[in-house]
Amino acid sequence: MTSSRIEKMGNRTGLAGLIDRLRYHEASRQGLGLILLLVCAYFTAPAGEPRIFLGFALAAIGQAWRIYAAGVIHKNRQLASTGAYSLVRHPLYLGNFLILVGFAIASGNGYVVAAVACFFAFYYPAAIRYEDHKLEGIFGDEWRAWSRNIPGMFPTSLKWKSNPDAEWDLRQSMIRNGELVYTVFEVGAGILLWYRAAG
Repeated sequence: MTSSRIEKMGNRTGLAGLIDRLRYHEASRQGLGLILLLVCAYFTAPAGEPRIFLGFALAAIGQAWRIYAAGVIHKNRQLASTGAYSLVRHPLYLGNFLILVGFAIASGNGYVVAAVACFFAFYYPAAIRYEDHKLEGIFGDEWRAWSRNIPGMFPTSLKWKSNPDAEWDLRQSMIRNGELVYTVFEVGAGILLWYRAAG
């Protein structure tokens, strides 16, 4: 774990400090999110094809959104403020939300749905605070001017702002920003869920 995350967001001690270290630990958040996909798949309720199709559709939209958003960002080098970033400050987090909620719906398991809800409540407010803090430090007034009316994770309007100078790049999305790995993992988890539901 990088201590810089904790230092920037406060350095509490004791139980509160332990909770902070967990909440701001990016690898734990990402790893647990992937594990939750497998949890959704393994503990899925039997049958229920309409529920599964609905969940998979939502998850596919979430991953397509991530693939698009990841194709226009150059992390920490250029502020992305158009396209997906004209609707929310953290479109990748919105994609994660749609993917996990989709898998939770497809699972049809109330305990899994509760676990997914707790995961987002625990990790994502902290992740948004940290990313905002970091980007403001890197981009300063440019970030403040852009973020002033842009919500963190859920869009409040559909005022899309395009930018012909920020063209989407497949290689940037799938290879440099890792979306190919996430897509393959999600497809695998989806196949597992389908077979567990059928069994």
